[in-house]
Amino acid sequence: MVGTGAIFWATALRAQTRDVLQIEGPAFGASWRIRIAAGADAGAIVSAVNGIVTSVDGAMSPFLPMSEISRFNRMETLEWVPLSAQTHTTIREAKRVATLTRGAFDPTLGGVAGRYGFGPMTQQPAGTFGDLELGAQSAKKAHISQTLDLCGIAKGHALDRIATALKTLGHASFFIELGGEVYALGHHPAGRPWYAGIERPEPQSAALQRVVAVDGEALATSGDRVNRFDFNGRSYGHIIDPKLKRPADTPLACVSVFAPQAITADALATALFAMGPEQGISFANREHIPALFVVRDASGLREVMTANFSTRIIG
Repeated sequence: MVGTGAIFWATALRAQTRDVLQIEGPAFGASWRIRIAAGADAGAIVSAVNGIVTSVDGAMSPFLPMSEISRFNRMETLEWVPLSAQTHTTIREAKRVATLTRGAFDPTLGGVAGRYGFGPMTQQPAGTFGDLELGAQSAKKAHISQTLDLCGIAKGHALDRIATALKTLGHASFFIELGGEVYALGHHPAGRPWYAGIERPEPQSAALQRVVAVDGEALATSGDRVNRFDFNGRSYGHIIDPKLKRPADTPLACVSVFAPQAITADALATALFAMGPEQGISFANREHIPALFVVRDASGLREVMTANFSTRIIG
């Protein structure tokens, strides 16, 4: 699996009818779900999705010793290392978002997360995202012990590939959920937009924080509701603060982000959560990123929306 603790934040709202076909299966320790007009070739869709999930897992899972990224991490070399197209694409976007966020998203900190129990990597990080060089179809470490952890972005890459596969199969309207991340295109067979529910970030809560319309874009959420633990009166979540090299200690409960591609929404949601509310909200406004910040304060949960996130809200 690409990562642990998949966050089940967003989902298609229950509206199963005989006009809608729902297909689902396992992925990355969580699940995938597709809703599409009845009559679609379910076998072709399942085959395409399973192939993508297996491919991404085999390339980027740190839990698989023989995955491409695990082998890259073990290599003690400063020479150029050839990469598959999918791993190269994912690292390139990871570096772009890392640069854009000034390191709030840093794919070289897997060892820090692992030492807190969030993943299999426990090596002391060597260097930063800026040290890693990318060639046309290769990468080169700046330190022989440098490692990469793509768990904060690989699921988004997989979601984008699933969306492309459905388009290639001739579908122009569908809803995909992959481990809590969503991509939707077109309209529900009933003629309305596709709706997604963002869960309220409270333990054991079944309530929704917001319902949004999704069309031609992705929605990703990062938070500490699921993948966390408490110790000596303090909570520790899986999202790392790159500046402090420890789990982010923030009043944020969750951050939801819209972006044209899931790979970007995935990484940005992680970065904005790591930044915390003040810096994250300022950054999202400055970069015109549609985001919903849910902040814990003395009165409970408080919402802040940036860019035009509010225009997607249904309820």
